[in-house]
Amino acid sequence: MLDAEEQLKQLRRGTSEIISEEELLTKLKRSTQTGKPLKIKAGFDPSCPDIHIGNAVPIRKLRQFQDLGHQVVFLIGDFTGMIGDPSERSETRKRLSSEEVKQNAETYKNQIYKILDPDKTTVDFNSRWCSPLKFEDVLELAAKYTVARLLERDDFMTRFKNGKPISMLEFIYPLVQGYDSVVLEADVELGGTDQRWNCLVAREIQREYGQEPEVVITLPLLVGTDGSQKMSKSLGNYIGIDEPPREIFGKTMSIPDELIYSYFELATDISDDELEEIRGEITAEVSNPRDLKAKLARRLVSMYHSRETAASAQAEFERMFKEGGLPDEMPVHRQEGEKIWIVKLLTESGLAESSSEARRLVQQGGVYIEENRIQDVDYSVKLDREFILRVGKRRFIKVSPVRK
Repeated sequence: MLDAEEQLKQLRRGTSEIISEEELLTKLKRSTQTGKPLKIKAGFDPSCPDIHIGNAVPIRKLRQFQDLGHQVVFLIGDFTGMIGDPSERSETRKRLSSEEVKQNAETYKNQIYKILDPDKTTVDFNSRWCSPLKFEDVLELAAKYTVARLLERDDFMTRFKNGKPISMLEFIYPLVQGYDSVVLEADVELGGTDQRWNCLVAREIQREYGQEPEVVITLPLLVGTDGSQKMSKSLGNYIGIDEPPREIFGKTMSIPDELIYSYFELATDISDDELEEIRGEITAEVSNPRDLKAKLARRLVSMYHSRETAASAQAEFERMFKEGGLPDEMPVHRQEGEKIWIVKLLTESGLAESSSEARRLVQQGGVYIEENRIQDVDYSVKLDREFILRVGKRRFIKVSPVRK
């Protein structure tokens, strides 16, 4: 185990805020002296089944703690997921069913070991201690914090002033998150900058239960591939860590130039020296941004697949975009009938998740049959031959007519 000062130096990279560095250094020194690893907690509400490289920012920080000898608790908020995190919400969040939460949680468990060390990871579910709570336990927890303090939260105060409803469940959410830290006796909690307020509440709840408060480390929210909004699967601006290599490579090549450095810093395992080289190349404008994005794309594919697949993904990308070629492998969609509405074909083939998305893709000019762009949302596709259906530059599917 490295000495405490060196650990702190490594842990600073890519963080927005450490509350507080002095407390973290004290905990690290105690850990090195006693040989007892710190318990590092990060909670994830399973509101979305796939992990993208934005979600991976705190997970990769967890791995950094593991590499320094500490123990990680990957907490799946299956109980809090049924409440709904009110962070940065302008209205009450839709609650998930227990079945939705359970299904999404299972996909998390299948993906996190692309990043975390299984031997140093405890996967836990907060329903384990929240579900058995009696009503008097909930009342005791609620007595630990005041409504006045809850209304200090910007999004709560804005909704209160605008006469928009705030459910009691939303008030309970940060208290339950804090109670998670009490049960786990967490030394450190990680979260995005949007979780800062919830994590600070957890510190107070721990004090109320007679525990030493956890250190809070907040991490930047990775901007999505659109260059404007937080990476999110619902916005379609994400790069999933479980996506095929060619998808990861192609999506990375599509990011705006101004995101190159932050993606290298937050989303890759690049060394500090290499990161400084990248910063210098960007500042001095000595490298073509396209070459830097290709380097970034190779790095990401290598991290979540392999170096070999990264090389193959790059070769396929260059063939497709430089030479106008097709992917090496293409899924086949078998479609019955003589004609089909283009919107229905997009949804049934899986190239669009909903009719509204399919309409939007057509209206934006992103749908092609072979080389012909389809811009009429009422277009009927003849099913008299096999053809290539394409959305954007990277999503292809071969449509094969089926005759009864």
